[in-house]
Amino acid sequence: MASTLWCRASSSIVSGSSASAPLRRRLPLVGAFCVLSLGLANLSPTLSSSFKTGCAKSLPFVPLLRSRFGSQSSARALHSTGMEGSSSTVPSIVVYVTVPNKEAGKKLAESLVKEKLAACVNIVPGIESVYQWKGEIQTDSEELLIIKTRESLLEALTEHVKGNHEYDVPEVIALPIKGGSLQYLEWIKTSTRE
Repeated sequence: MASTLWCRASSSIVSGSSASAPLRRRLPLVGAFCVLSLGLANLSPTLSSSFKTGCAKSLPFVPLLRSRFGSQSSARALHSTGMEGSSSTVPSIVVYVTVPNKEAGKKLAESLVKEKLAACVNIVPGIESVYQWKGEIQTDSEELLIIKTRESLLEALTEHVKGNHEYDVPEVIALPIKGGSLQYLEWIKTSTRE
């Protein structure tokens, strides 16, 4: 039922009026966050029900998933390449950190990679954050860093972010990587310090 509601909501946003144009441009980003946050296996039932109902045709990120993974069984095979049974990988995480602008994001990303606290950092521009700070609702334009690293480096990464960030309380949120491309997971291991 949740997948049906999500599908209907996405469909109405995508097929909406020209006032929803900024939303249409951000839907691929929403799809990426769904894949990262929920995991491809959790997203597969949504996609499979969307394929059956035809709603997937209106979602901008579905053709990419179809071309990348081919079918639902391919998506399951990718997800089933877990880290538990592989001695060539280590438990890995994705960490979200927001920064005030591109320059601050690039500087922090480069320092994380240079110190081998991260294998890779994606800088996602153009996010808008709404939050409460010191009793008032704030709205700010920010950039999002998506950091891939070892789980064992979370504490050191957090301290590095705190020491090199201009915010009083920088966002550092970690999500586990449950599986994926074995070669990429091995690369995370070899690209970071122990």
